[in-house]
Amino acid sequence: MHGDHVLGIPGLIQSMSLLGRTRKLEIYGPLGIKNFVKSILRTVKFTLTFPVEVFEVQEGVVYADDEYEVRAVRTSHVVPGLAYALIEKERAGKFHPERARALGVPQGPLWSRLQRGEDVKLPKGKIVRSKDVIGPPRLGRKIVYSGDTRPLKSILKLARKADILIHEATFGDELAERAREDGHSTPSQVAKIAKIAGVKQLVLTHISARYGKPDVLVKKARKIFRNVQFAEDLMRVELPYSE
Repeated sequence: MHGDHVLGIPGLIQSMSLLGRTRKLEIYGPLGIKNFVKSILRTVKFTLTFPVEVFEVQEGVVYADDEYEVRAVRTSHVVPGLAYALIEKERAGKFHPERARALGVPQGPLWSRLQRGEDVKLPKGKIVRSKDVIGPPRLGRKIVYSGDTRPLKSILKLARKADILIHEATFGDELAERAREDGHSTPSQVAKIAKIAGVKQLVLTHISARYGKPDVLVKKARKIFRNVQFAEDLMRVELPYSE
């Protein structure tokens, strides 16, 4: 969380309470976020229906479990901030039933064991190894998000081969100097990051209200990186696995 996104935390918490949330909410953000949230919870007059836990994090891996990890790098804005990458762990390789049949493994429970990575023993004593019927591990998906920031090489590095990059483009290219002064990015700057990083999709966010419809900014970005769109409320984006 950072910049204007930090300021949106009170509304987020209040909305969740009104919707009757009971599950714990975990908030991750840069140094200072813990005192900010504590102050909000102490001064804003609404009743929480769920516990809130705040974690102050810095660059590096900020969360990890069996399915994915979240990495963070510092951004460059007028207040401290972080950009995040949610990276799914590798998935098991593809199971090849034709290989299993060729090795004499009957369809059924033994196939399931092979798919789980186990070697199996056939009735006549033959050992079939899982790696003989399972392809190489497959990459998971990668989602990269950054709010308010000047364009940075560290974000480009974080976004390498991402399935989607969500990045602010507050000002148009004609206001590049204003963007630099205020700690923001322009569509062309973000599109260059997406192109060099080799991302699959780019979504522009936090576009200044001065532009009304942000089509003009999207067109600028598409001159450099084709697969780009702007974020809209309640928008859903499909992220299929690469294979």
